[in-house]
Amino acid sequence: MSASTRRRRWLTIWAITASAALVAIPAGAAPGGSGSPFGARALARLAAERQQSVGAITPKAQADDDDGNEADEIAEGADQYAEARTSPGIVAPGAYGAAWTGMTNLRGTGGSWRNITDLPYNSDDSRYRDIDSNSSGGSGDVTGRMAAIAADDDGYVYAGSAGGGVWRSRTGGGRWRPISDRLPSQSTGALALDGAGRLWLGTGEATTNADAYLGSGVYVLSDPHHGTFSARSRVGGAELESTTIHELRFGGGKVWAATSEGVWSHSTKTLKGAWKLEFAPNPDYLPGGSLAGDPSAAYKNIANDIAIDPKDPGKVVLAVGWRSGDDYNGFYTKGADGTWTRITGGLGDLPADPDDVGNVTFARSADGSRYYAVDQSPEQLNTNPDSGLEGIYVSRSGSPTGPWTKIADYRGLAADGSALTTSGYMPGVQAWYNQFLTVDPANPEHVYAGLEEVYETKDGGSTWSTVGPYWNFSFPCWSIDPSKQTGDCSQTTHSDQHGVAIGSHHGKSFVYVGNDGGVYKRPVNGSQDASGHATDWTSLNDGTIDTLQYYSVGIGKDLAHGGVSVTGGLQDNGQSVLRSNDTVMGSDFGGDGGDTLTDPANGCDLAEEYVYLAIQVTQNCAVNDGSWVNDAGKATSYNVAPADNATGEARFIAPLAADLKDSSTWVAGGRHVWVQTHGYAIRSGDEWTSVYDLGAGRTATAVAASGGKVYAAWCGPCNNQGFARGISVGNADGTGWHDIALPATGADGTVPNRYLSGFAVDPKNADHVFLAVNGFSRHWTEGPGAGVGHVFESRDGGTTWTDISANLPDVPANSAVVTASGGLAVATDLGVVYRAPGRTTWQRVGSLPAVAVLQLKLGPDGSTLYAATHGRGIYTVRVRDLR
Repeated sequence: MSASTRRRRWLTIWAITASAALVAIPAGAAPGGSGSPFGARALARLAAERQQSVGAITPKAQADDDDGNEADEIAEGADQYAEARTSPGIVAPGAYGAAWTGMTNLRGTGGSWRNITDLPYNSDDSRYRDIDSNSSGGSGDVTGRMAAIAADDDGYVYAGSAGGGVWRSRTGGGRWRPISDRLPSQSTGALALDGAGRLWLGTGEATTNADAYLGSGVYVLSDPHHGTFSARSRVGGAELESTTIHELRFGGGKVWAATSEGVWSHSTKTLKGAWKLEFAPNPDYLPGGSLAGDPSAAYKNIANDIAIDPKDPGKVVLAVGWRSGDDYNGFYTKGADGTWTRITGGLGDLPADPDDVGNVTFARSADGSRYYAVDQSPEQLNTNPDSGLEGIYVSRSGSPTGPWTKIADYRGLAADGSALTTSGYMPGVQAWYNQFLTVDPANPEHVYAGLEEVYETKDGGSTWSTVGPYWNFSFPCWSIDPSKQTGDCSQTTHSDQHGVAIGSHHGKSFVYVGNDGGVYKRPVNGSQDASGHATDWTSLNDGTIDTLQYYSVGIGKDLAHGGVSVTGGLQDNGQSVLRSNDTVMGSDFGGDGGDTLTDPANGCDLAEEYVYLAIQVTQNCAVNDGSWVNDAGKATSYNVAPADNATGEARFIAPLAADLKDSSTWVAGGRHVWVQTHGYAIRSGDEWTSVYDLGAGRTATAVAASGGKVYAAWCGPCNNQGFARGISVGNADGTGWHDIALPATGADGTVPNRYLSGFAVDPKNADHVFLAVNGFSRHWTEGPGAGVGHVFESRDGGTTWTDISANLPDVPANSAVVTASGGLAVATDLGVVYRAPGRTTWQRVGSLPAVAVLQLKLGPDGSTLYAATHGRGIYTVRVRDLR
């Protein structure tokens, strides 16, 4: 086949895909699942599994309609996250830059933000070893996803996060400080040190992952030991705005950038002047081209990496292609006539067919004698449920033109100590998302490769060891013993690898890896146990680096210690729990955390939403010493998903809310609006009642309730192929339900035809409600009915709406909350804005970096506003200071 018939849309003119964690899909979370938990959670089904291996796990239910391939679910989540920002069309370049300028020009409120999650977050905290936790898996202290790493020989390490900027350590890792807070983009695609010691930053994360943001270009820091990035340090002009940058490579006096809009180059000596477009396979789809408005434009010019011949810098090979397949996928080189042409043969084992070339990463040895490559195959991704990895290769000539020899495939890696040996979950199952590759500068045969796990070879690929297994649950050395971190197993890294670097500190060489859990290191020539697992990983996530990616936040009184308990759902890092007396946060639920409900009167009564509306509930903060392993009756967490979870009729991250007047009444949204009235005492998904059917093909995007009155927003279709949205209103008892009449085109002054992302109900009047609208107005959105405005108000229970956006910049709005005094705070993709009581204009709250805030909530007494940021943790500000 040529272009794959199953390719996934990459609607990332802003954001691309979803949480990518094998760690966390419970069987009940996937469409068609059985309803029982898995992973550390599957240990509830101990009897049969323990006969094979103590603590053995089955990381995936096979009954879903993806043939057990979680990568499809992640891609679906990615699409859905992007839809909120792009539908009903695609977003023109420059939208976020204009929005950031508008936000920084707003008048500020009083008060300042305080980060409350800037302390270690121990994913193996022995207090929380209940059935739904991944504690004891071996990841240790974690933070948010790291997309790129750089390190030098003076002990300086640079970590580029997915959404929280770039951080520097001067101590070989740890004691981190942010160095990019002044930039308009906090999303990292690439970090690289050049021969002069300058640090280059390519913004815009290129993992094609749901919560990945576009960037604002490339920046350079001439003194990375002491300086910080600023807008003035941008290289070239605006050519690379609104792109993602996969890699930056150096050769022949140039820096080369592999981007979502082709391959570009710039002089490394003169940093002014425009970037040069070296190659775009489909230039008509680039901004300004005749097909720029085509829905497929965002994935028509994706470049993944550049390999430069060390013996002849004029000889360059480009790895170009969309992960799910397209006719242009392949390797390209420049001919004698100066034109780039596809390499159709002569590469040896490295494929040349478009179906077999997807996401690719190159690495060159320091002495120029070896080139290595990892290749993800669209064909494998679309047909093989076990893995999308085509292979790992070496060119022993040192030339990127080969000949190349395959030195690893997924079956071989699985047999070399991997934790991923189950059908449907084998090494490289997410090779489109997880890739890194580096060569020991002192040994061209010594290579580290990253997929879901970390692999090492010391003999050029003849043998491999899984030095950083996915987790330790499947190994005989594992136990849930609360006196130990992970039984007798050594600590591993977090799963899902993205960045790698080798550097020195005090004369000793270390390898640094960046993944969905932050940054880890070990000696380059470290120790291994008999299974090939490293025994010497150190987590560098010491709490001074807070890049946690929250979707939600929940606050309740801490009855045991006074003060409050704060929890929140995270991308691939479960649910964090911060008690009032804590010096270390714990994790009581594993995997991906979506929405969160917490009883204001008791912070240990809480519910975590997993993907597709899977919900777990606990009434003791999920405190457990693991005794449920031998006595299932001692588990204190329960799976209580409503039926739309099993049918797949809920969004990847689905809405969940408690009634403002009654914390025991919950509302959840999938195709149906679900209500349950047992609060945190709920023990079964059967306790939910469907009070309204939104209709086939529709799914809820936001819900809210107050005093029994319920609001539900929906979309369907939710992508730009016929996008439609609406609002339904009714009562929690199932009476009075009806659809609100909204103009289909989102005419001026009415609710736009864009993604409706959140409600805020006036606590004094249930008919007085505010609506947050995502996406960009029609000035930027190239699609029908985009309309204008981001915040709307209704005083008649949703029947009619008024645009109150006023001076609010054109920036996607995610959620809102009404204060006791009648003020309105709104979370946007670029911070928080506030409208004081009696006023009509908006002010910017504090001085957060350019980070997305996905949810706002008030503390139990209403005096503190909590902001869940997707990249910089949880922040608070006193409501009384917002004036």
